[in-house]
This record gives sequence, structure tokens and C-alpha cells, in this order.
Amino acid sequence: MSDDQGWGQTGYGGHPLLKTPHLDAMAENGLRFERFYAAPVCSPTRASVLTGRTHNRTGVYAHGYPLRHQEKTLPEAMKAAGFATGHFGKWHINGLRGPGVPVLASDTHHPGTFGFDEWLTVTNYFDVDPLMSRRGTFEEFTGDSSEVIVAEALSFIRHQHQAGKRSFTVIWYGSPHSPFVASEEDRAPFSELDREGQEHHGELVAMDRSIGTLRKGLSELGIAEDTLVWFNGDNGGLSPRRIGVDAVGGLRGYKGSVYEGGIRVPGVIEWPAGIPARITDFPAGVIDIFPTLANLLDLPRESMSPVIDGLSLAPLFRNEVTRRTTPLPFEFGDKTGVIDHDWKVIYDREHASFELYNLLEDPRETRNLSGTEPEVAARMKQLATELADSIARSRQGLDYPEGEVGGGDPGRRFWAEDPAYLPYLDRLLQPSEQSSQTP
Repeated sequence: MSDDQGWGQTGYGGHPLLKTPHLDAMAENGLRFERFYAAPVCSPTRASVLTGRTHNRTGVYAHGYPLRHQEKTLPEAMKAAGFATGHFGKWHINGLRGPGVPVLASDTHHPGTFGFDEWLTVTNYFDVDPLMSRRGTFEEFTGDSSEVIVAEALSFIRHQHQAGKRSFTVIWYGSPHSPFVASEEDRAPFSELDREGQEHHGELVAMDRSIGTLRKGLSELGIAEDTLVWFNGDNGGLSPRRIGVDAVGGLRGYKGSVYEGGIRVPGVIEWPAGIPARITDFPAGVIDIFPTLANLLDLPRESMSPVIDGLSLAPLFRNEVTRRTTPLPFEFGDKTGVIDHDWKVIYDREHASFELYNLLEDPRETRNLSGTEPEVAARMKQLATELADSIARSRQGLDYPEGEVGGGDPGRRFWAEDPAYLPYLDRLLQPSEQSSQTP
């Protein structure tokens, strides 16, 4: 999963400057989604990947909120099914704010507490020559962060394969999130942009190269045919005012918005033995990852929460479905959104107002049809209000056996408040990071 890569930031999607040959090859050989969705910002998306639920049900309301231990997670389910589980890269669902730092062994919400056997991680974004935490022990690395974590992930996969064990591996990049840092070679193709735009797109070049390394590594191990590789972004792209060129493919809105530019992201699944190569307009999202893998592996239903928002995409893999049977839900801030195939409603709960769009005819959301399509509007409004009510019940903990939210979860806090980081402040608070505190 990339970090802040917009829907339009791929070579196969026609970006005017950026080339992504390895992601393009993956898309050509796999199932390429034209409509794949995440949350508007990154921590919520990570919660949805691990739970199959829209993030506000899980306690991860925005940047810096921790995932509740009461949630049932994908790595826990995979571990119970006999898979070795590894996490490499950004974590960001342990309740810490600020630049990425190594996750402490004493952290009550480190990856191991949610089912990962092996973890090499930082709390938030990370760049060149990262300082990371391997199960709580700090380690320094040299090189681009994307290439570092893919090399480590491949080492984990190789070790498990040689031991005759199946593995489930999560790779969460820190790129192309700010602060933007790329090599001179990687930023060279973007000389017409200002320095920040060059660095941003250079990070995507390095990330794409690491995807090539991953695919080559799986092939050399002889397991590429039977390995499912799922790639997607974590939220919408950044404004061209920031990076110099359109990142969202002409869609409306950017990161932090429930409009298409804020939630539609690149999505590709490559599984040669299981999915014929093609492009699909089927609307899907990160909430579908857990239900899909659970279906493919016949995991017990109780491995997931009783309230799941996602659905299995396995029938789509077999070309058995053309329409989504359950809506895609979104909730961020005061906005609740629902996509029901071609229709999308945005419910502003604070002002009790609705917007209605036909995404097939108007993917850029320029025409609000709430006043001209009364029957559709009524149906979509009902879906949105029912979703908002359901999420409100989840926020109270009514999905859990206890019937309430358990205690002990920390609130939002800045990582530097933890005395364990005091010896590392000079190393961790570099000038570029001090000036880049955006989530």
C-alpha cells in the first residue's frame, strides 16, 4: 500500500510525466480496478484493511487514533489459519501523531498485538536511510525506504518458503508522503517541476522499482503463480498546488475529502493462478480485502466482526458478478458517503444536507442531482442515514461481545511526549520533518 499516491499517479493511467513500468506490468498481468476506494486519510484506511470495516467503527476516526484491541483483525485470522505473518513499513494505528519513529516494544498497540509474528516498522511516514523498529529493537538502514522494506519483506517470505510455511505479508510504504526525499536519478525526469514536485514524483519512481523487485523475488522463489499480490493506495492524492501536476486524474477533491479525488486510489490484484488479466469498473475497496481472503481460504466467519462492511471479491475474480451487492460506505468528519454502484450520496450530518451524483455519467461530480432524481435521492438518503446510525452504534461498542468500548486504549498523543524517545530526538526531529507535520 502506497502512502498519498493519487488515483492518477500511474503510468497505465496516463500520467503526463510519471512512468511506473513495474506497476504497469502488474496491472497488465492482473485485475486492474478503475474504481478502487480507500478512506480520505491514511490511519483510517489501515484500520479498514485489517478489519474489513469502515474505520469509524474501529476507533480510528482520523490521523493519530489507535485501533481498538476489541477488533478482530486479518493478521490474527491468518495466523490462526497457519500462516506466518509479517508487517513491514508504516504502521500508524497505534495512536501516535507526528513524524514516523520506530515503534517501541512497550507500545500497547504495536503490530504484534494485532497478530503479526514479525514486524519492522515506524509509527508514520519514513524516507531515505530510515531508523526502524524490529519487534521493538531500533535498527538503522541505508537507502530508499521503499526498497528497504521490500528487501526485508522478501527475506521474510523467502525464509518462510524455505521452511515450508505459508506466509501473509503486509508492506505499507512511506512514499510518496512528505517530506519528499528522492535520489537525483529518480527525480531527474521531473525537471520541469519545482523541487518539491521533483522529490515527490521521484519517490514514486523508487517505489515502483521496489514493486519490480518484489515481483522478481517471488518469481525467483518459484511462487509467483500461486501468490496473490494486492496493491492499492491509502487515500486520495495531493493538490497540484503542492506537487505541480494533477495527481487525481481530473477527479474532484484531494486527500481529506469524501469526493472521488480523496477516496479513489490505484488498485491492482495479481494472482496468475487465480485471476485472469483484465480491467474492471466494479467498485471495490480496502474494506473488501479481509472478506476476500477469508472467503478464498475458508476462514471461519467468527474470525471477523459480526458487522462487516466489505464483501468477498472472489466471484469477481471468476467473472461471476457485474454489480456490487452491498454499498461502499465512507464516513469522515461530518460527512457520510455511500456508493451504490453508479450512484453516490454525500450526507453532511452537521447541516442535514445531501449531494447526489451519478458516477457513471459524471465521475468528476460536477452535477448534484439530489433535486432532479427524487426516487434515487430518497433511496440513497435512506442508505446514508442508516449507515450513519449503524456506525454510531459501533462507536458505542455495540458490535463487541462486551456491548461497550473497552478501557485502556490511549488517546491521541505526540510521540515525543514518550520519554523512551528522548535519547533519539536529535536523530528523529530532522529540520525537514519539523517543518512537515501534516498527517
